[in-house]
Parts: sequence; structure tokens; C-alpha cells
Amino acid sequence: MRKIVFTLAFALCAMAVKAQVMDEDSFNKAQDTTRQEGWVRGGTVTFLLNQSAFSNWIAGGQNNIAGNLSLNYDFNYTKGDWTWDNKIIASYGLTKIKDENTRKTDDRLEFNSLLGKKATGYWSYSFFVNFRTQFTDGYDYTNDEEEEFATSGFFKPAYLTFGPGMLWKKSNNLKFNLAPVTSKMTILTGEVFTYDKASATFVSSDDVETFGVDPGDSFRYELGFYAAGYYKFNIMQNVSAENILSLYSNYLEDPQNVDLDYTLNLVMKINDYLSTNLTFQTIYDDNAYKGFQIREVFGLGVNFAF
Repeated sequence: MRKIVFTLAFALCAMAVKAQVMDEDSFNKAQDTTRQEGWVRGGTVTFLLNQSAFSNWIAGGQNNIAGNLSLNYDFNYTKGDWTWDNKIIASYGLTKIKDENTRKTDDRLEFNSLLGKKATGYWSYSFFVNFRTQFTDGYDYTNDEEEEFATSGFFKPAYLTFGPGMLWKKSNNLKFNLAPVTSKMTILTGEVFTYDKASATFVSSDDVETFGVDPGDSFRYELGFYAAGYYKFNIMQNVSAENILSLYSNYLEDPQNVDLDYTLNLVMKINDYLSTNLTFQTIYDDNAYKGFQIREVFGLGVNFAF
């Protein structure tokens, strides 16, 4: 786990060093507003569609259709020595396979806010807030009784992370934040279930620790070190890559178990409205699951910029 964390952190730093020697034109100047004052707002709503159909197909296959709706919206403010960057990320996806119930394929709601006061050079004093949850109940579809036992849901859990730190920001496309005294709160507002392989049954959060929250409780507090980085660049004309990385170590319990959340958004633009989109996300949080969680979404996107 440590090797993976350090590899990702090193890769992000390497990209930052490379970006310093690149021509400024390689960044999207239309989005680089660090020297302008006032609000700059913009975002994209994307609808991804995947569909397969078969008729008398000897090789086999099932008719299916899947859709994913996502929002990526920024509203940033700059005035004098102050910057205030805000981002909303939301996505929801469903799939329907012939002769099966509709199932959820994606569910994410996240808000990031980062306030900075210029210190020297590209460095600023900072304070950040991160909030994460999902919209609807989630289920373990690998088991026959999945729809009776929700494994997660809206505010089940929700994560609130905040703290002071130092921000290094060259542009809206390249920045990282270090926060050595960060509070992280896990909120669990209702009962959820975990599948226990030993007993082959679902067990309630009232009876076992879930998402790090003690049995029957609804709140967990952590204090630790938080690091986050953002880097967006053009791989080639009409192909952009957005990288979002966060790391967290809890001083109060198992600080060597570093939580990791990395997202890659790859957009291959066809025209102003159509693109091929790939989203890859991996999470490591041993309080939620002792292993890597991986999410990948790929498809033809219909985009609406605003």
C-alpha cells in the first residue's frame, strides 16, 4: 500500500515539475484566471450512453442499455491576494439488462472548497473543506437478497473533511494543498448492512463496525494529515486529462494506513457537443473496505457547457 501511495504522490510531483518548464500555452489560457479579479464560473453536464442488442446471435449476449449523467462545475473567485476555488462533482448511472431489474452503476456527490491568502511566490495560506456522500441506496448485487439490505445510501455514510494548510497554485489547472492538522468526520444517519462471508448473511451496522463507525453509533472523528493535488492538461489536440488525488493519514489510529482517492477524467473531444469520455477512480480506505475500490465508466458523451 505504501509503495502505491508514494508512487502516485511522486507521479503528481513529477507532473508539477514538468509543468513548470512547459510553455504557458500548454495550459488552457482561457481557464487560467489567477491574475484576474472576480468570479469565474463554468462547467459541463455530460450524458454517457452505452447500448448492446442481440438477435439470434449464436455467440451469445444479453440486450442491455446503460446511462450515466454527470456534472463537473467550478466557481472560483480571485481578488488581490485572495483566491477561493470551489468545485461540485456529481454523477449518477443506471443499467438495464434484459430479464433483470434496473441496477445502479454510479453514484457520487462531492463538494470541494479551497480558500487561499497569498504568502510568497506560488504559495498561499489555505483552508479547505471537502464533503462526500451519494444520492440513493446502494446494494451488494452479488447476493440474491441484495435489494432487502442497503449497503450504503444518502448520508450513509457522509464524509466531512476540513483544515488549515499551505496551497501551491500556479494556475486553476495545476495546484496542490498540504494540511497537517485536518479533521475528518464520518456521519452515518441510518442502518446499513455488510455481507459477512463466514456466515453468508448480511449484518447490520447496529451490530458491527461499519465505515469505521462503532456498532450502533452514527459518528466517527479523525485528526490527521491531508494532501491533495489537481492537474489538468492537454495530451494532444482535443484530448484532455484531469487528475484529482487526495491522501489522508489518521494520527489517532493506524497512521501508516493512508487513505487514497484518485480520479482520472479523460475527455476525447469530437465536437462542441460530442466526446468520448473515460472516468477511472480508485479508493483505498480500510475503514470502508480492506482493499482497493475501483470504478471505471467509458462511453460516448453528449456535453452541455455552461
